[in-house]
Amino acid sequence: MAIKVAHLTTCHPRDEVRIFQKECQSLVAMGYEVHLVVADGKGEALVRGVHIHDAGKTHGRLARMVLLPWRIWRVARKIKARIYQMHEPELLLIALLLKWAGARVIYDSHEDVPRAVLSRDWISARYRKLVSAAYERFEDFISSHIAAVVGATPHITKRFSRVNFRTVTLNNFPLASEVHAVALKSGLGRNVCYIGAISAVRGIMEMIDSLEGADARLILAGAFESAALEKAARALPGWSRVDYRGSVSRKDVLEIMTQSRAGLLLYHPEPNHVDAQPNKMFEYMSAGLPLVASNFPLWVEGLTEVGAGVCVDPLDVKAISQALKKILDDEAGMIEMSRRGREAVLTKYQWIFEEPKLAALYEDLLS
Repeated sequence: MAIKVAHLTTCHPRDEVRIFQKECQSLVAMGYEVHLVVADGKGEALVRGVHIHDAGKTHGRLARMVLLPWRIWRVARKIKARIYQMHEPELLLIALLLKWAGARVIYDSHEDVPRAVLSRDWISARYRKLVSAAYERFEDFISSHIAAVVGATPHITKRFSRVNFRTVTLNNFPLASEVHAVALKSGLGRNVCYIGAISAVRGIMEMIDSLEGADARLILAGAFESAALEKAARALPGWSRVDYRGSVSRKDVLEIMTQSRAGLLLYHPEPNHVDAQPNKMFEYMSAGLPLVASNFPLWVEGLTEVGAGVCVDPLDVKAISQALKKILDDEAGMIEMSRRGREAVLTKYQWIFEEPKLAALYEDLLS
Protein backbone atom coordinates (compact mmCIF):
# COMPACT_ATOMS: atom_id res chain seq x y z
CA MET A 1 0.00 0.00 0.00
CA ALA A 2 1.29 3.46 -0.94
CA ILE A 3 2.40 5.76 1.88
CA LYS A 4 0.01 8.66 2.52
CA VAL A 5 1.43 12.18 2.46
CA ALA A 6 -0.47 15.47 2.59
CA HIS A 7 0.15 19.08 1.67
CA LEU A 8 -1.79 21.81 3.46
CA THR A 9 -2.53 25.36 2.30
CA THR A 10 -4.87 28.07 3.51
CA CYS A 11 -4.69 30.50 0.60
CA HIS A 12 -3.00 29.01 -2.47
CA PRO A 13 -5.19 27.76 -5.34
CA ARG A 14 -5.47 24.00 -5.75
CA ASP A 15 -3.46 24.07 -8.97
CA GLU A 16 -0.72 26.37 -7.65
CA VAL A 17 2.55 25.76 -9.48
CA ARG A 18 4.94 25.10 -6.58
CA ILE A 19 2.56 23.08 -4.43
CA PHE A 20 0.44 21.12 -6.91
CA GLN A 21 2.33 21.07 -10.19
CA LYS A 22 5.82 20.64 -8.76
CA GLU A 23 5.82 19.06 -5.31
CA CYS A 24 2.55 17.09 -5.36
CA GLN A 25 3.06 15.83 -8.91
CA SER A 26 6.64 14.82 -8.13
CA LEU A 27 5.44 12.84 -5.10
CA VAL A 28 2.74 11.11 -7.17
CA ALA A 29 5.44 10.06 -9.64
CA MET A 30 7.48 8.69 -6.74
CA GLY A 31 4.61 6.39 -5.79
CA TYR A 32 3.13 8.18 -2.77
CA GLU A 33 -0.60 8.52 -2.12
CA VAL A 34 -0.78 12.31 -2.23
CA HIS A 35 -3.46 14.43 -0.56
CA LEU A 36 -3.85 18.20 -0.80
CA VAL A 37 -6.00 20.17 1.66
CA VAL A 38 -7.12 23.57 0.34
CA ALA A 39 -9.67 26.18 1.34
CA ASP A 40 -11.33 27.43 -1.83
CA GLY A 41 -14.95 26.27 -1.54
CA LYS A 42 -14.72 24.20 -4.75
CA GLY A 43 -15.26 20.80 -3.14
CA GLU A 44 -13.49 17.45 -3.23
CA ALA A 45 -11.70 16.16 -6.33
CA LEU A 46 -9.12 13.72 -7.64
CA VAL A 47 -6.84 15.52 -10.09
CA ARG A 48 -3.81 13.93 -11.76
CA GLY A 49 -3.42 11.46 -8.93
CA VAL A 50 -3.82 14.02 -6.12
CA HIS A 51 -6.73 13.66 -3.67
CA ILE A 52 -7.96 17.21 -3.08
CA HIS A 53 -9.90 18.02 0.11
CA ASP A 54 -11.69 21.33 0.63
CA ALA A 55 -11.84 22.87 4.13
CA GLY A 56 -14.21 25.59 2.89
CA LYS A 57 -13.64 29.17 1.91
CA THR A 58 -13.30 31.96 4.48
CA HIS A 59 -13.42 35.72 4.09
CA GLY A 60 -10.97 38.19 5.53
CA ARG A 61 -7.35 38.03 6.63
CA LEU A 62 -8.17 37.46 10.32
CA ALA A 63 -10.40 34.45 9.59
CA ARG A 64 -7.73 32.98 7.31
CA MET A 65 -4.95 33.38 9.82
CA VAL A 66 -6.77 32.42 13.03
CA LEU A 67 -9.79 30.24 12.21
CA LEU A 68 -8.83 28.49 8.99
CA PRO A 69 -5.83 26.55 10.37
CA TRP A 70 -8.17 24.71 12.72
CA ARG A 71 -10.54 23.83 9.89
CA ILE A 72 -7.56 22.60 7.88
CA TRP A 73 -6.48 20.54 10.91
CA ARG A 74 -9.90 18.86 11.24
CA VAL A 75 -9.69 17.75 7.61
CA ALA A 76 -5.99 16.86 7.71
CA ARG A 77 -6.14 14.62 10.77
CA LYS A 78 -8.76 12.39 9.10
CA ILE A 79 -6.33 11.66 6.26
CA LYS A 80 -3.91 10.04 8.73
CA ALA A 81 -0.89 10.86 6.59
CA ARG A 82 2.63 9.84 7.53
CA ILE A 83 4.00 13.21 6.41
CA TYR A 84 2.31 16.63 6.38
CA GLN A 85 3.89 19.51 4.47
CA MET A 86 2.43 22.93 5.29
CA HIS A 87 2.74 25.99 3.09
CA GLU A 88 1.64 28.98 5.18
CA PRO A 89 3.02 30.38 8.43
CA GLU A 90 -0.40 30.33 10.13
CA LEU A 91 -0.45 26.55 9.76
CA LEU A 92 2.37 26.37 12.29
CA LEU A 93 -0.48 26.75 14.83
CA ILE A 94 -1.40 23.11 14.15
CA ALA A 95 2.06 21.71 13.45
CA LEU A 96 2.67 20.29 16.90
CA LEU A 97 -0.80 18.72 17.04
CA LEU A 98 -0.02 16.75 13.87
CA LYS A 99 3.39 15.84 15.26
CA TRP A 100 1.91 14.61 18.55
CA ALA A 101 -0.51 12.45 16.56
CA GLY A 102 2.53 10.59 15.21
CA ALA A 103 3.12 12.30 11.85
CA ARG A 104 6.26 13.87 10.46
CA VAL A 105 5.72 17.58 9.79
CA ILE A 106 7.50 19.78 7.24
CA TYR A 107 7.22 23.56 7.09
CA ASP A 108 7.64 24.78 3.50
CA SER A 109 8.62 28.44 3.88
CA HIS A 110 7.92 30.29 0.63
CA GLU A 111 9.15 33.65 1.92
CA ASP A 112 11.08 35.22 4.78
CA VAL A 113 7.97 36.19 6.74
CA PRO A 114 9.59 38.26 9.53
CA ARG A 115 11.24 40.46 6.89
CA ALA A 116 8.03 40.56 4.84
CA VAL A 117 6.12 41.87 7.87
CA LEU A 118 8.33 44.96 7.87
CA SER A 119 6.67 46.13 4.64
CA ARG A 120 3.08 45.00 5.25
CA ASP A 121 0.79 48.02 4.89
CA TRP A 122 -2.01 46.37 6.87
CA ILE A 123 0.19 46.43 9.99
CA SER A 124 0.72 49.84 11.56
CA ALA A 125 4.27 51.05 10.91
CA ARG A 126 4.59 51.67 14.65
CA TYR A 127 4.21 47.96 15.43
CA ARG A 128 5.89 46.23 12.47
CA LYS A 129 9.27 45.66 14.15
CA LEU A 130 7.57 44.29 17.26
CA VAL A 131 5.30 41.97 15.24
CA SER A 132 8.26 40.85 13.10
CA ALA A 133 10.40 39.98 16.12
CA ALA A 134 7.57 38.21 17.95
CA TYR A 135 6.61 36.20 14.89
CA GLU A 136 10.23 35.19 14.22
CA ARG A 137 10.50 33.76 17.73
CA PHE A 138 7.26 31.81 17.26
CA GLU A 139 8.29 30.54 13.82
CA ASP A 140 11.74 29.50 15.05
CA PHE A 141 10.30 27.73 18.11
CA ILE A 142 7.80 25.63 16.13
CA SER A 143 10.30 24.94 13.37
CA SER A 144 12.82 23.63 15.89
CA HIS A 145 10.28 21.04 17.13
CA ILE A 146 9.12 19.58 13.82
CA ALA A 147 10.77 17.09 11.47
CA ALA A 148 12.06 19.38 8.73
CA VAL A 149 11.96 22.77 7.06
CA VAL A 150 12.00 23.50 3.33
CA GLY A 151 13.21 26.90 2.15
CA ALA A 152 12.21 28.27 -1.25
CA THR A 153 15.54 30.14 -1.46
CA PRO A 154 19.05 29.60 -0.06
CA HIS A 155 18.53 32.66 2.16
CA ILE A 156 15.48 31.13 3.85
CA THR A 157 17.27 27.81 4.26
CA LYS A 158 20.27 29.49 5.89
CA ARG A 159 18.01 31.16 8.42
CA PHE A 160 16.12 28.00 9.41
CA SER A 161 19.24 25.82 9.49
CA ARG A 162 20.06 27.55 12.78
CA VAL A 163 17.03 25.96 14.45
CA ASN A 164 16.45 22.74 12.49
CA PHE A 165 19.33 20.61 11.21
CA ARG A 166 17.08 18.99 8.60
CA THR A 167 16.56 22.10 6.46
CA VAL A 168 16.80 21.88 2.68
CA THR A 169 16.41 24.28 -0.24
CA LEU A 170 13.86 23.54 -2.94
CA ASN A 171 14.38 26.38 -5.37
CA ASN A 172 11.31 27.51 -7.23
CA PHE A 173 12.83 26.73 -10.62
CA PRO A 174 10.50 26.23 -13.62
CA LEU A 175 9.04 22.95 -14.77
CA ALA A 176 10.22 21.49 -18.05
CA SER A 177 6.80 22.43 -19.47
CA GLU A 178 7.51 26.07 -18.59
CA VAL A 179 10.76 26.08 -20.55
CA HIS A 180 9.45 27.42 -23.80
CA ALA A 181 10.79 26.27 -27.14
CA VAL A 182 11.48 29.60 -28.84
CA ALA A 183 13.78 30.74 -31.58
CA LEU A 184 16.38 33.37 -30.81
CA LYS A 185 14.67 36.59 -31.80
CA SER A 186 15.59 39.45 -34.03
CA GLY A 187 13.70 42.31 -35.66
CA LEU A 188 11.05 42.70 -32.94
CA GLY A 189 11.18 46.46 -32.68
CA ARG A 190 11.59 47.91 -29.19
CA ASN A 191 9.02 45.96 -27.16
CA VAL A 192 9.82 44.93 -23.59
CA CYS A 193 7.45 43.22 -21.18
CA TYR A 194 6.40 42.84 -17.58
CA ILE A 195 3.97 40.06 -16.68
CA GLY A 196 2.74 39.51 -13.13
CA ALA A 197 1.17 41.25 -10.16
CA ILE A 198 1.38 45.01 -10.69
CA SER A 199 2.29 47.06 -7.64
CA ALA A 200 4.33 50.09 -6.65
CA VAL A 201 6.93 47.95 -4.84
CA ARG A 202 7.33 45.82 -7.96
CA GLY A 203 8.42 48.91 -9.85
CA ILE A 204 5.50 49.79 -12.13
CA MET A 205 6.00 53.56 -11.91
CA GLU A 206 9.74 53.35 -12.63
CA MET A 207 9.12 50.98 -15.55
CA ILE A 208 6.74 53.44 -17.18
CA ASP A 209 8.94 56.47 -16.49
CA SER A 210 11.95 54.74 -18.08
CA LEU A 211 10.31 54.05 -21.45
CA GLU A 212 10.79 57.42 -23.16
CA GLY A 213 14.53 57.57 -22.41
CA ALA A 214 14.99 54.12 -23.98
CA ASP A 215 12.55 54.74 -26.85
CA ALA A 216 10.83 51.52 -25.76
CA ARG A 217 7.29 50.18 -25.57
CA LEU A 218 6.08 48.12 -22.62
CA ILE A 219 3.70 45.19 -23.03
CA LEU A 220 2.15 45.00 -19.56
CA ALA A 221 0.01 42.13 -18.27
CA GLY A 222 -1.42 41.39 -14.86
CA ALA A 223 -3.73 42.89 -12.27
CA PHE A 224 -3.06 46.20 -10.54
CA GLU A 225 -2.99 45.96 -6.76
CA SER A 226 -5.51 48.80 -6.54
CA ALA A 227 -7.66 51.07 -8.66
CA ALA A 228 -5.75 54.05 -7.25
CA LEU A 229 -2.42 52.67 -8.48
CA GLU A 230 -3.83 52.00 -11.94
CA LYS A 231 -5.15 55.56 -12.10
CA ALA A 232 -1.75 56.93 -11.06
CA ALA A 233 0.07 54.77 -13.63
CA ARG A 234 -2.26 55.84 -16.42
CA ALA A 235 -1.62 59.50 -15.53
CA LEU A 236 2.11 59.20 -16.22
CA PRO A 237 3.37 60.64 -19.54
CA GLY A 238 4.97 57.28 -20.36
CA TRP A 239 1.61 55.49 -20.32
CA SER A 240 1.27 56.35 -24.03
CA ARG A 241 4.05 53.78 -24.57
CA VAL A 242 2.24 51.03 -22.63
CA ASP A 243 0.24 48.24 -24.23
CA TYR A 244 -1.81 47.02 -21.26
CA ARG A 245 -3.31 43.55 -21.77
CA GLY A 246 -4.91 43.04 -18.32
CA SER A 247 -4.94 39.57 -16.75
CA VAL A 248 -3.97 36.98 -19.34
CA SER A 249 -3.88 33.20 -19.84
CA ARG A 250 -0.73 31.08 -19.90
CA LYS A 251 -1.03 30.94 -23.70
CA ASP A 252 -1.16 34.73 -23.82
CA VAL A 253 1.89 34.97 -21.54
CA LEU A 254 3.94 33.00 -24.06
CA GLU A 255 2.61 35.12 -26.91
CA ILE A 256 3.63 38.33 -25.09
CA MET A 257 7.13 36.99 -24.48
CA THR A 258 7.55 36.06 -28.14
CA GLN A 259 6.61 39.67 -29.03
CA SER A 260 9.23 41.16 -26.69
CA ARG A 261 12.97 41.69 -26.71
CA ALA A 262 13.53 41.94 -22.94
CA GLY A 263 11.77 41.29 -19.66
CA LEU A 264 11.60 43.71 -16.72
CA LEU A 265 11.93 42.62 -13.09
CA LEU A 266 12.43 45.79 -11.06
CA TYR A 267 11.30 44.99 -7.53
CA HIS A 268 12.05 47.66 -4.96
CA PRO A 269 14.61 46.76 -2.24
CA GLU A 270 11.98 45.66 0.28
CA PRO A 271 13.31 43.23 2.95
CA ASN A 272 11.42 40.32 1.42
CA HIS A 273 12.51 41.06 -2.16
CA VAL A 274 16.28 41.26 -1.76
CA ASP A 275 16.80 37.52 -1.17
CA ALA A 276 13.90 36.23 -3.27
CA GLN A 277 14.15 34.16 -6.45
CA PRO A 278 11.05 35.10 -8.47
CA ASN A 279 9.83 32.37 -10.80
CA LYS A 280 9.34 35.12 -13.37
CA MET A 281 13.10 35.56 -13.65
CA PHE A 282 13.56 31.99 -14.84
CA GLU A 283 10.47 32.16 -17.04
CA TYR A 284 11.89 35.16 -18.89
CA MET A 285 15.23 33.41 -19.27
CA SER A 286 13.62 30.22 -20.54
CA ALA A 287 11.83 32.23 -23.23
CA GLY A 288 15.12 33.78 -24.34
CA LEU A 289 14.40 37.22 -22.90
CA PRO A 290 17.36 39.20 -21.55
CA LEU A 291 16.46 40.80 -18.21
CA VAL A 292 16.70 44.28 -16.83
CA ALA A 293 16.51 43.46 -13.13
CA SER A 294 17.08 44.95 -9.70
CA ASN A 295 20.68 44.99 -8.52
CA PHE A 296 20.15 42.76 -5.49
CA PRO A 297 23.32 40.74 -4.75
CA LEU A 298 21.61 37.37 -5.34
CA TRP A 299 20.18 38.54 -8.67
CA VAL A 300 23.46 40.13 -9.76
CA GLU A 301 25.26 36.87 -8.99
CA GLY A 302 22.77 34.75 -10.93
CA LEU A 303 22.40 36.98 -13.97
CA THR A 304 26.01 38.15 -14.21
CA GLU A 305 27.29 34.59 -13.85
CA VAL A 306 25.44 33.48 -16.97
CA GLY A 307 25.39 36.80 -18.82
CA ALA A 308 21.60 36.83 -19.15
CA GLY A 309 20.81 40.42 -18.29
CA VAL A 310 21.67 43.78 -16.78
CA CYS A 311 21.13 44.68 -13.11
CA VAL A 312 20.41 48.27 -12.07
CA ASP A 313 19.14 50.32 -9.14
CA PRO A 314 15.36 49.75 -9.44
CA LEU A 315 14.67 53.24 -8.10
CA ASP A 316 16.89 54.98 -10.67
CA VAL A 317 14.78 55.69 -13.75
CA LYS A 318 17.77 56.97 -15.74
CA ALA A 319 19.75 53.77 -15.04
CA ILE A 320 16.77 51.65 -16.11
CA SER A 321 16.44 53.63 -19.34
CA GLN A 322 20.14 53.25 -20.10
CA ALA A 323 20.03 49.48 -19.49
CA LEU A 324 17.00 49.09 -21.74
CA LYS A 325 18.60 51.20 -24.45
CA LYS A 326 21.79 49.15 -24.23
CA ILE A 327 19.87 45.94 -24.90
CA LEU A 328 17.55 47.36 -27.56
CA ASP A 329 20.37 49.05 -29.49
CA ASP A 330 22.62 45.96 -29.54
CA GLU A 331 21.04 43.23 -31.65
CA ALA A 332 24.01 40.88 -31.38
CA GLY A 333 24.32 41.40 -27.63
CA MET A 334 20.61 40.73 -27.15
CA ILE A 335 20.88 37.46 -29.07
CA GLU A 336 23.86 36.39 -26.95
CA MET A 337 22.05 37.20 -23.67
CA SER A 338 19.04 35.29 -24.96
CA ARG A 339 21.17 32.23 -25.73
CA ARG A 340 22.96 32.29 -22.39
CA GLY A 341 19.74 32.68 -20.39
CA ARG A 342 18.08 29.72 -22.07
CA GLU A 343 21.19 27.59 -21.69
CA ALA A 344 21.29 28.34 -17.95
CA VAL A 345 17.67 27.27 -17.51
CA LEU A 346 18.18 24.10 -19.55
CA THR A 347 21.28 23.05 -17.63
CA LYS A 348 20.79 24.47 -14.14
CA TYR A 349 17.55 26.28 -13.32
CA GLN A 350 14.85 23.61 -13.67
CA TRP A 351 12.61 21.78 -11.21
CA ILE A 352 14.00 18.43 -12.34
CA PHE A 353 17.25 19.38 -10.59
CA GLU A 354 15.37 20.10 -7.34
CA GLU A 355 13.10 17.04 -7.39
CA PRO A 356 15.77 14.59 -6.10
CA LYS A 357 16.14 16.73 -2.96
CA LEU A 358 12.41 16.37 -2.27
CA ALA A 359 12.66 12.61 -2.77
CA ALA A 360 15.65 12.37 -0.43
CA LEU A 361 13.92 14.40 2.28
CA TYR A 362 10.83 12.17 2.28
CA GLU A 363 12.94 9.02 2.27
CA ASP A 364 14.93 10.35 5.21
CA LEU A 365 11.78 11.17 7.21
CA LEU A 366 10.33 7.72 6.62
CA SER A 367 13.50 5.75 7.39
